[in-house]
Amino acid sequence: MAWAARLLLALLAAAAAAAAVGPRAGAGAGRVDLWPMPASVARGAQTLLVSRDLRLSTAGSNYSDGRGILREAFQRMVAVVELDHVANGSYGGRGSPVLAGVRVVVRSPSDELNFGVDESYKLSVPATGNPLYAQIEAQTVFGALHALETFSQLCNFDFNARLIELHSAPWTIVDMPRFHYRGLLIDTSRHYLPVPVIKSVIDSMTFSKLNVLHWHIVDEQSFPLQIPSYPKLWNGAYSYSERYTFDDAIDIVQYAEKRGVNVLAEIDVPGHALSWGVGYPSLWPSATCKEPLDVSNDFTFQVINGILSDFSKIFKFKFVHLGGDEVNTSCWTTTPRIKSWLIQHGMNESDAYRYLVLRAQKIAISHGYDIINWEETFNNFGDKLDRKTVVHNWLGSGVAEKVVTAGLRCIVSNQDKWYLDNLDATWEGFYMNEPLTNIYNPEQQRLVLGGEVCMWGEHIDASDIQQTIWPRAAAAAERLWTPVEKLAKDAGSVAARLARFRCLLNQRGVAAAPLAGYGRSAPSEPGSCQRQ
Repeated sequence: MAWAARLLLALLAAAAAAAAVGPRAGAGAGRVDLWPMPASVARGAQTLLVSRDLRLSTAGSNYSDGRGILREAFQRMVAVVELDHVANGSYGGRGSPVLAGVRVVVRSPSDELNFGVDESYKLSVPATGNPLYAQIEAQTVFGALHALETFSQLCNFDFNARLIELHSAPWTIVDMPRFHYRGLLIDTSRHYLPVPVIKSVIDSMTFSKLNVLHWHIVDEQSFPLQIPSYPKLWNGAYSYSERYTFDDAIDIVQYAEKRGVNVLAEIDVPGHALSWGVGYPSLWPSATCKEPLDVSNDFTFQVINGILSDFSKIFKFKFVHLGGDEVNTSCWTTTPRIKSWLIQHGMNESDAYRYLVLRAQKIAISHGYDIINWEETFNNFGDKLDRKTVVHNWLGSGVAEKVVTAGLRCIVSNQDKWYLDNLDATWEGFYMNEPLTNIYNPEQQRLVLGGEVCMWGEHIDASDIQQTIWPRAAAAAERLWTPVEKLAKDAGSVAARLARFRCLLNQRGVAAAPLAGYGRSAPSEPGSCQRQ
């Protein structure tokens, strides 16, 4: 635990240094307390008061906000700034300018959350003016949402004045993401996560500008989602109440979209599918050997087609995840009728594995999707994968460079660094994990879509998911958002800023664990949030 003691000392030193320049985040000549760090930041030294009746203006915007995305985001932003404190102080005699509102100009009239949508923004907070308005300029409403989050982190509640203050004005922040894909996986098969919990995870993602919720819906343990085309599939749920209706899934996707978060749905085929056969036993190779899915039975592909057809009515993201990992094919060779089918078709087990994966890919493409597969498919038959395939790295380092050299796209989630269920994986490791390691060719770099932290559910449920995700996921989020030249060369130099962000999450109701410990460790002793 010597490293934890060193981290605690570093946090204490950083907190003392911050206190020396001012008691408030971002005050005076202190550090810029924003997470993730924007691409470009300039600031002054003026303190503003924030009006208790902060107004949203969209004058000059091309965006009509017909679905209320911007309006609702502004209301959420005001709520997290106030943090349920009663802001009832008096402006009289304070001598500080009052910020009357936020003017948002969105150039694009569209509110479609397509992959690669422009998420850039410019945020300006002047120090003078009458009336005084902060200004947000963004190409799309989703860039404006990120700007509102950044603005919220500039504001603080002054307990003496009982007012919201904004320090270090004027601010000019120009920002955009480094990677288009900045993901978080949740797993609702190993443990069921109620809908409000999933929504709370989506809300927390927006605070660090993550933008893809990878929903690993089903696995061998349970099948909780209603599939109208094959209504007995959710007989594989743990219980009658641990299920998601078709409309639940639509609601989750729409909730996420209004917050700038895409939902990536996954069915893992052909392995990890034991639960499918609870409702449809003919999907099993036999009653005593139940995984992987029966490659010889055309009904297997009918069910996959039915699932993906129903998915296309819910999940509008460009990609669907078809798994393909950890396939033990022994049931195929020990089940006589499947063994005969293999011989009849001139296939061995590896051939059959490739055949099933590639046929599932064709089905997904027929429903308008690009495909994501776990890296085993690339490792075993990468040259046969459809060119629409994105390879999802998880087994270790060095895979991404092989994938992009082969001309395919890649997402990085190497388990030694970005698996949140690995409680020994430190936030420092999350921060320093670089998706473009050993990839120098610009064309190949563009094939790395981004990265994803994975919250596998074997040992988490609604009771502990948030403190297992945060703050380590935030460390990866900065790696995925902030320009590489602005990233810290050593994680220790951002410890105090991340500690402050972790406290901000706590203040917003997110149960983020202390930095000074392993994943979801409890505080070691009494003390300030920022020193844990």
